[in-house]
Amino acid sequence: MRNAVDRPIEREYRSAIADNLRWKLLTIRPGDIFVCTPPKCGTTWMQTIVSTLLFPDGAPGVVMQVSPWIDARFNAIDDIRERLEAQTFRRSMKTHTPANGIPWSSSAFYIVVGRDGRDAFMSRLNHMRNMRPEVVERLAASAIEDGIDVQSPPPLEDEHEYFAWWLTNDYWFDHVASFWSHRDESNVLFVHYDDMKVDLGVQMRRVAAFIGVEIEESQWPELVERCTFAAMKERAADIGDFDRLFAGGADAFLYKATNGRWRDLLTPAELAAFDQRAAETLPPDALAWTKGGHSAVGGP
Repeated sequence: MRNAVDRPIEREYRSAIADNLRWKLLTIRPGDIFVCTPPKCGTTWMQTIVSTLLFPDGAPGVVMQVSPWIDARFNAIDDIRERLEAQTFRRSMKTHTPANGIPWSSSAFYIVVGRDGRDAFMSRLNHMRNMRPEVVERLAASAIEDGIDVQSPPPLEDEHEYFAWWLTNDYWFDHVASFWSHRDESNVLFVHYDDMKVDLGVQMRRVAAFIGVEIEESQWPELVERCTFAAMKERAADIGDFDRLFAGGADAFLYKATNGRWRDLLTPAELAAFDQRAAETLPPDALAWTKGGHSAVGGP
């Protein structure tokens, strides 16, 4: 099958956890769906939504297996490639890599999910604290063997030192800026975490219309309920094997889904540093969208 890529990878994004060069080994098909988010911005939530819309009568497997994270170094890329090539149905994939680090195809669909960067930081901090140490050590060792420059973050116990590191080392800013430049393209859809929390049904209908999936009206209540955060926690085994990588399993990975916890942690100086970094990297309307959702920029 011909690789339906219009623009190849333009920049390398490589770390102990993820390596975007793995994308070079995949063949992109017309109609492929990419769930594109910075870490801890509703990725698994959107993967579950897409899977539910594509397979309203039941997915053909565990969500995170059917819709794999391509860049992640947890699993061999050859295994992921074989799994995707064997899929005869419409495919979806996940990435945390900015837009200039993944293949771009005019015949693919890119769903970009955003969240206030300060909320993403708080969720990321909890996420890393719960990742099994032996997994982190194994990834770091194998990354060095693969020639990846591994940069060790500061201790997770010091939230303020970790925030200072996050400001300049996390891809949140690059991710938002890179995809924002594509926001007017017909094969790109922006969905905000907060808007999903306010009215999940409306956002699911937006996603369905974007990817061209028609759902019987009578099915909508059940499908929306299936994608609530509470329902996802109850059927965690259908979503992914969380215990393999995280102490606390699904309860640690699918944590609180709450916003604003940064108000009790970050100092005025740290908040000012965040705004300065955002002003240096993001257009004003992009920053407004991350903080307030579509209502902040006049969208649905």
